[in-house]
Amino acid sequence: MAHENAGFLRIKDVTKKFGPYTAVDNVSLDIAKGEIFALLGSSGCGKTTLLRMLAGFETLSAGSITLNGVELGGMPPYQRPLNMMFQSYALFPHLTVWDNIAFGLRRDGLPRDQVAERVDAMLRLVQLGKFAKRKPHQLSGGQQQRVALARSLAKQPQLLLLDEPLGALDKKLREQTQIELANIIRQVGVTCVMVTHDQEEAMTLASRIAVMSEGRLLQVGAPEEIYETPSSRFVADFIGNVNLMQGTVAVDETDHVIIDCADCRHYVGHGITGTQGMAVWVAVRPEKIQLSAQAPVDDFNYAYGRVESMSYFGSVTLYRIKLGSGQVIAVSQANHERYAEQFSQGDAVWANWSTTTQVVLTQ
Repeated sequence: MAHENAGFLRIKDVTKKFGPYTAVDNVSLDIAKGEIFALLGSSGCGKTTLLRMLAGFETLSAGSITLNGVELGGMPPYQRPLNMMFQSYALFPHLTVWDNIAFGLRRDGLPRDQVAERVDAMLRLVQLGKFAKRKPHQLSGGQQQRVALARSLAKQPQLLLLDEPLGALDKKLREQTQIELANIIRQVGVTCVMVTHDQEEAMTLASRIAVMSEGRLLQVGAPEEIYETPSSRFVADFIGNVNLMQGTVAVDETDHVIIDCADCRHYVGHGITGTQGMAVWVAVRPEKIQLSAQAPVDDFNYAYGRVESMSYFGSVTLYRIKLGSGQVIAVSQANHERYAEQFSQGDAVWANWSTTTQVVLTQ
């Protein structure tokens, strides 16, 4: 991303209060031109309120928002150079696909030939040309979603806001549409901010993600950074599945640390910002753990337990292993072979992992 475009959308010290309740708490963000940025969090975390402030539907209690150097504060929604696509799509049921896309252009007084040119271009972009004369109820959910996107892009906004863009679709259709939606947005080159509570949706669509909780940003980064190096237990637990083991630092060196937990000793192949004896949590993703019927020869990075349950999902089998302390950890094993040997409930197993898979968290 070009450095000069890094602050195309600048959110600075933004706060929103509803009476004594703080919905958005001193949030600052710089979003680059052409970036697809996701605000990710559970219901009530403040992400939708922040999006509505960008759109102009909510006023700021404090702070400022600038888009391409222009202050948006106090500017009514209809004057802002942006468009917002809602989860419900809000298509006009009595209008055809073509007229739905043309609606905003006509209201802006665009000449008829330019309206036709723009609408036809949008229909080609979302591959719905042959459905131009249909009404919304004659389309599938995925097709309606593309019509709503085409209508949002037709006015060539500087900023596109997406509110749970795929929330109205069933799981399989949502997965199919994610890549398609990202490709269309990138093809147009519009800057996009989306809100979602679906971590897979955020990681598929966005170039960067901000994880929100209680009105604050907990971590901002690329999807792989958020997943592989979470900054806190909340982020680690919110993004994907994770096993968290509480322990204390037994050895603190610049190139490694050893952490004693109830069921194992962790050898972590890098240093941390900490001190000997401090309390920490070690995070290990289920897919980074291997199961074996034989005890490892190493002194570190394994735990003994028994299979409490197993769930077969086709591509993977998810095991829940009960350790000696009573803690249950999840282990995800890829099914590379059709009839690979699997463990059964009650089997004694050793769970083991490498020195590069753990993340040490202090908060």
